Amino acid sequence: MGLIGGEEGVQEATAGREERILVSVRLRPLNDKEINKFDVCDWECSNDTTIIYKNHNLSASDRSLYPTSYTFDRVFRPGCPTRQVYETAAKEVALSVLKGINASIFAYGQTSSGKTYTMSGVTEYAIADIFNQIGMEKEEREFVLKFSAMEIYNESVRDLLTADATPLRVFDDPERGTVVEKLTEATLRDWNHFKELLSFCEAQRKIGETSLNEASSRSHQILKFTVESCPCDFLVIDRSSSLAASVNFIDLAGSERASQTHAAGARSNWSL
Repeated sequence: MGLIGGEEGVQEATAGREERILVSVRLRPLNDKEINKFDVCDWECSNDTTIIYKNHNLSASDRSLYPTSYTFDRVFRPGCPTRQVYETAAKEVALSVLKGINASIFAYGQTSSGKTYTMSGVTEYAIADIFNQIGMEKEEREFVLKFSAMEIYNESVRDLLTADATPLRVFDDPERGTVVEKLTEATLRDWNHFKELLSFCEAQRKIGETSLNEASSRSHQILKFTVESCPCDFLVIDRSSSLAASVNFIDLAGSERASQTHAAGARSNWSL
């Protein structure tokens, strides 16, 4: 899982340096199919930042040719709940949107590695926290929360907030950057409204069966939340302290060899 943004990242970018990117790795436990086949895990967490690779299919001499350990910003063991992943690796980045800081959280990995499972939990925890924070500040600031969702499938972009599957045009705007033309942007009323829209998006997304996963996500999904806020009228006359920023939750399609997964049907081949 990758995270881009955060206050430190923005400060570095303003100083002419690159934005900060944090990389976390979450290991999932063996599923029932793997347990029944007596599979073993090739990865092990040695501490909170390091994983060890143990390829059981290689001989002892061959193993010496490959690196045995890899270090990341954070590593989560198989038994770690999604709530802990969110609290430790994603919460600060997600909530930075309330300070006017743009951020992205994305999951990358092989089919059946748990990307969609992790991103679904992280997204819901983040939006719940954003609503809670807005509730605590509503007497001082006025907030508007907007939501859009799109899917990239077979080199086409489609709107997940409508049943219309017509591909959308993507172009670069000199002021706004990359723009998806006619993409629906809904203004969220409350938490229940968000859950309704999220359920609709999940039903629209392309899935397919592979030998590794019965319902594999075959497309890239991008959920975008934009938070706009300004001081309440009775507090200030000058509304120049208005803030607007977006946080993107990106669930990438599985990165795998088709020969390994025996994927049925088409799959997305547009890499982000």
